[in-house]
Amino acid sequence: MKELQQNNPLHGLKLEVMLQELIDHYGWETLDFALNMNCFRNKPTLAACIKFMRKTTWAKEKTENFYLYRFKHLPRPNDAEFEIPPRDRLIPLDQKPRAPVVITPGSEPQPQLGPKPKFKSEREKSKKPRGDKPFKGHPMRAPKPRRSESQKSETSDPWSNDPWANSPKD
Repeated sequence: MKELQQNNPLHGLKLEVMLQELIDHYGWETLDFALNMNCFRNKPTLAACIKFMRKTTWAKEKTENFYLYRFKHLPRPNDAEFEIPPRDRLIPLDQKPRAPVVITPGSEPQPQLGPKPKFKSEREKSKKPRGDKPFKGHPMRAPKPRRSESQKSETSDPWSNDPWANSPKD
């Protein structure tokens, strides 16, 4: 396993060390701008960030992606590799870390570190058809049962079931 991961910058790197490198290089404000997480915005501390990232895997993976593709400036992975968590990705031996990307808060919106967006036609293909629901309409209202032809002929007069229709008048 060690030979497979020998080129992965995250292999053997503790979360605390990774965060400390990012904080030393970019600072809290820039990390907040780039990653948009509250742990970098509201009274940021290293201990609070570590605690938050250990509890939430999405935040940890987002920070690890930032570390790999912004701080270490590795080439972007393809969609199949992007589905794998960053610590488990195999990085080819010919890819070497480069100088960190320069990020200035407020200059331009940061590109998302997620899989590439699909084209509209591919999204439409992946959607489920709308006719698969058993009941269309308001979820709290049940549909009225349909009356058969024999029931319709018996109750042709709408006032026949009215209890007040035949009452004596004063």
